[in-house]
Amino acid sequence: MGVTQSLRGAARRAGRPTGSVVRVKTERPELVLTYDDGPDEETTAAILDVLAQHGATATFFVLLTRVREQPDLLREIVARGHEIGLHGTDHRRMTTIGRREARARLVDGRAELESAAGTPVRWYRPPYGAQTLWTWQAARAAGLTPVLWGPSLHDWKDLTTEQRLASARTGARAGAIVLGHDGFASERDGVSDGPRPVFDRGEFAEQVLDQYAGLGLACRSLGDVLAHGTPVLEGRFRR
Repeated sequence: MGVTQSLRGAARRAGRPTGSVVRVKTERPELVLTYDDGPDEETTAAILDVLAQHGATATFFVLLTRVREQPDLLREIVARGHEIGLHGTDHRRMTTIGRREARARLVDGRAELESAAGTPVRWYRPPYGAQTLWTWQAARAAGLTPVLWGPSLHDWKDLTTEQRLASARTGARAGAIVLGHDGFASERDGVSDGPRPVFDRGEFAEQVLDQYAGLGLACRSLGDVLAHGTPVLEGRFRR
């Protein structure tokens, strides 16, 4: 039996459903647009303007390292009708942190983010999508539901615009959860992921939304899509 299978089995034996939200079952031509690693002083405002021009909403999974630096920008995201989720107190993998610290980070992080945003926070995206059964359990104990993704904009990589748009199309369908970034995690967030790709994220957001519109798909936040759909859970566990 593989590691993932054994973890799923352990969770089932614990008597509660396991898994992260990986897509939404819906009949509406909507997909879920998400942005990670912000708020970013250089790019988030431009992305917000593009979303407004398209009448779109999104879920922003934010880092508290950035929220503490840009509290007004966080409130602007909320004021414009978007949804906030926790990405972490910083961008370190939760799977590399001790269990007690991980639990405290999730409980305290949710409380701090709710206070800063002035709105309830129910979603959590683990940095790098890295989670084990116990980090998933810690998130659920903190009142958070882990959210992963399907299609990716690959906007953290040094690629051409055409390559990123092709990636965005792969798997794009109603209820898909799309991974994008309005920021880029760095040493200020406790990690070193190499140089930040240089491109206009606002312009790229425009191209992404136009592409999805051409496919007949509207971009919405996770909460908005779930208002007319049901979450699909999968037990994706990896370090």
